[in-house]
Amino acid sequence: MAIGCWTSFINKDNAEVHILNLNYVATTDFIFHLNMTSAKPTNLILTSLHTAYSLYNINPDVHIYINNHSKIDLHGNDHKNNIHTQDFPTQGEELVKWASQKFGGVTSFTTVQNLKIISWTGTSGSKPGSHSCVLKNEDPFEKHFIKIGAETWASIKSCSPQPENLSAGEIHIINIPENANVRNISIRMDKHDKTSMFLRGPQGTTWNFLNIQHTTFASNNIIILPSMSQDSSVKFTVQPLLTSNNDSAVSVQRAALTHFKASTFTSYTELSPEDSMVLLVLGKMEKPTVTVTVPEPVTPITTTAPQMPLMMQLYTSPDYRSPLDPNTKVQSDKRIYAEISGHTIGNIVLTIKVISCTVHSKGSCPVVKELPFIPETCSLNSCPNSTRLSFSLDQIQELTSTTWDLECSVKFCYSEKCGDAGRVKRNLEVTQPCLQPPSEFSFNSKIWISSLCVLFHI
Repeated sequence: MAIGCWTSFINKDNAEVHILNLNYVATTDFIFHLNMTSAKPTNLILTSLHTAYSLYNINPDVHIYINNHSKIDLHGNDHKNNIHTQDFPTQGEELVKWASQKFGGVTSFTTVQNLKIISWTGTSGSKPGSHSCVLKNEDPFEKHFIKIGAETWASIKSCSPQPENLSAGEIHIINIPENANVRNISIRMDKHDKTSMFLRGPQGTTWNFLNIQHTTFASNNIIILPSMSQDSSVKFTVQPLLTSNNDSAVSVQRAALTHFKASTFTSYTELSPEDSMVLLVLGKMEKPTVTVTVPEPVTPITTTAPQMPLMMQLYTSPDYRSPLDPNTKVQSDKRIYAEISGHTIGNIVLTIKVISCTVHSKGSCPVVKELPFIPETCSLNSCPNSTRLSFSLDQIQELTSTTWDLECSVKFCYSEKCGDAGRVKRNLEVTQPCLQPPSEFSFNSKIWISSLCVLFHI
């Protein structure tokens, strides 16, 4: 959950007014992509307390406003005159007040944690209702006029030990360990079945139900329930029903089964997010129907970076002239040469920096090995949007697996600033070199030469 609003406001020039408030929980700098080429006429206010670098693409009807002392660094080659720096508040109600005075109102205020990419869908950014922007907890992903790609830092462990018993109802256990930072958890119920929830967290944690649907619950923390009336501002507070200071999985599961007088549960989830507020959605996935599809051609890459598609191509020689077919097997005593490349974002050119590489064996007993690499020279003219490196496969010679996934973690860099770009991966077939035994002719030749040496010595 994040602080925000969504209104029906459109100013007298038929332009929307959006505020994008960015929050990054990690200590490293970040690069995010802002794509507003399909946006309606918009005045966008960008604000962040953390350092971030934005690669933007906008249309002529979009104007971006940042604070004079903003830590957001904008980079783009289109419509630079549409970027404005002014002195204005950077947080909460004061920022909404300033925007309302300058533009007449605010269409939306959206807070995003760890933004990687955001794009406007081309639909209207307003919605029916009030013109007033009242900040409250909201789910930013519900706003249809934008698509958000964000990164989440959280340690999640879960299990489902038994098949669901729909007649007896489901029991879901959520455990927040004592050392977690989160203290405000919102829960939205997208299920209509009978459900019981056991919620355990550190002292001071609050569980806020956005809706209630056939749900019973128990917790060692405060639970806030919505009103059944049309007034959404009315809330009911339920004090802790039990005491639980032990956050071990066994203890929490035993406490839940004891409280609900049950012999098994549907799911157990242990969650350690770094954010102070979290939205959890309890839904039900329908069983997928079985369909027959024609396999697509094998592609050499996969990537987790949405803003700049990556590709890894392998070669067997340092001249990088003959690409290695994905189905070709490589001997483990050979050196492999790789080129990782990507496409530009608009007219913006990013460089690629490889951080680390690993190989993952495929099979019932997977093995992961760190793969040292050597950067290879690559001039800007020959490979402007790529980087080259080479590997030695010596350390997997003794392993039995022949099918591997080669995966590299990379960063995007603009000037001297770098941000996480995800991973790029492709498959690799490896064979062991065969040692040829000496031929009979060679063996006899050595004996004959040795005899000649002896005779000559005598």
